[in-house]
Amino acid sequence: MPKTANLADFKVGVDNVIFSVDIPENRLLVLLVRRNEAPYLDTWSLPGTLVREAESLERAAHRILAEKIQVKNLYLEQLYTFGDPGRDPREAPDSYGVRYLSVSYFALVRFEDAQLSSDRHRKIIWYPIQEVPQLAFDHNQILDYGYRRLRNKLEYSPVAFDVLPEYFTLSDLYQLYTTVLGEGFSDYSNFRTRLIKLGFLLDTGLKVTRGAGRPASLYRFDSEAFAPLKNKPLVFI
Repeated sequence: MPKTANLADFKVGVDNVIFSVDIPENRLLVLLVRRNEAPYLDTWSLPGTLVREAESLERAAHRILAEKIQVKNLYLEQLYTFGDPGRDPREAPDSYGVRYLSVSYFALVRFEDAQLSSDRHRKIIWYPIQEVPQLAFDHNQILDYGYRRLRNKLEYSPVAFDVLPEYFTLSDLYQLYTTVLGEGFSDYSNFRTRLIKLGFLLDTGLKVTRGAGRPASLYRFDSEAFAPLKNKPLVFI
């Protein structure tokens, strides 16, 4: 009879990759917290927690975020499960000890509406994506995965309109895409033509003047016009 391998004992946690776009400053931000316990004491990490008894994964994800940030209509989307052996130093030294899985979640929130919990010790912060330091555990890998998901979602879903004001210019929209995707993803003229042709941007008839340039038209996202396109494989850019 072949010997049966021992089964690992798992603990399950959730880690949240929460992005926001500071449109006036053209910065893509991610929410980080400074750990107040070992392992990785005083190291920056993604907001996370171990799942409690009789608690769902999604409820755990919302619970830890409610302690860090206040935002209306927060939508969390499950991202990926990370479970390589050795990803957490609390694992026992042998291969059949306690293992720690991380079920990650992803969200993009409106920067102006997101209020961080009061924290005089600066242990909760929006961090520019290009300046993120070495994080605890494998959180840099989780962040990279979330960043790829965000860029993909911008290409095939209307997620950008969740973080823009109700009324926006096409230049505002283009700047958001540029902030997330980087310079050169598309020239402005082609971007403008593509988005207007899809038919779910409604010209409000209002205009706004900024600086010495010509007044710019204000648009809003028309969810009803988008509804027939919802399940179609579109590329917005």
